[in-house]
Amino acid sequence: MTSTTSPVPRPQPAALQPVERPLRKSLAHLVLLLGSIAMVLPFLWMVSTSLKDQPQTFAFPPTLLPAPFVWENYATVFQIMPFARYLFNSLLISIVATGGTLLSCAMGGFAVSRLRWPGRNLVFTILLSTLMIPYHVTMIPVFVIMNRLGWIDTYLPLTVPSFLGNAFGIFLMRQFFLTLPGELVDAGRIDGASLNRVFWQLFLPLAKPALATLGVFTFMGAWNDLLSPLIYLNSMDKYTVSIALTFFRGQYGETHWPTLMAASLISVLPLMLLYVLSQKYFIQGIATTGLKR
Repeated sequence: MTSTTSPVPRPQPAALQPVERPLRKSLAHLVLLLGSIAMVLPFLWMVSTSLKDQPQTFAFPPTLLPAPFVWENYATVFQIMPFARYLFNSLLISIVATGGTLLSCAMGGFAVSRLRWPGRNLVFTILLSTLMIPYHVTMIPVFVIMNRLGWIDTYLPLTVPSFLGNAFGIFLMRQFFLTLPGELVDAGRIDGASLNRVFWQLFLPLAKPALATLGVFTFMGAWNDLLSPLIYLNSMDKYTVSIALTFFRGQYGETHWPTLMAASLISVLPLMLLYVLSQKYFIQGIATTGLKR
């Protein structure tokens, strides 16, 4: 005669008490609020300094609200140098570099994610390994190449390489394309579409989140780049905003911080506008890129 034993019930985790849930939620909101203040405060201080005069900048105790507001600092930025020209130069370089990066990296990401060809994984591995090479290692060889091509003091060294792709952008687009159903390629080929048409009409429209993410990163990198314009540009009328900001240090014998902060705020506005316009797709791209079905 066999005896049956009832299974021993496993202990269940204790449920949170009704009072603990609002407390934890309030603590989480408090931490997020403090973090937000810590990140926003430097920006508010930059705005405040841009509306002060030089004595108010070094006043003690420091005050966040200027008294009076010195709006002339923004006019001074455009009076002491052709700052509008530098803004246009940076905008031109950033737009061309962003467009070239989006095109080349989207095509490269599609090739290494959805096309089957010999050595695909090996080529992708070698491509990723280039991320470990510092920019300063390749800086001199690339400069020699650009010099022999006669591209020094032109925008070509700052824009043409973007049409050749980069490891980070190709990796980002590859990871996003892997989240899309693979049957899209087969369905397109069955309908008689070429691979070129499959890419442009099926995959690329669905890649808006990843393209927005890569576009924001690329535009920010090109806009804030200081080293490359210093290396390749010699004419002052071709300088970018990042170089122009360095001129404000010592422009008046000593650094005039209100004018410098005003110029910095003006240079940040295009980046803020870009992020606001692409915020929806940018957050979606950050959340979905890297997931693989």
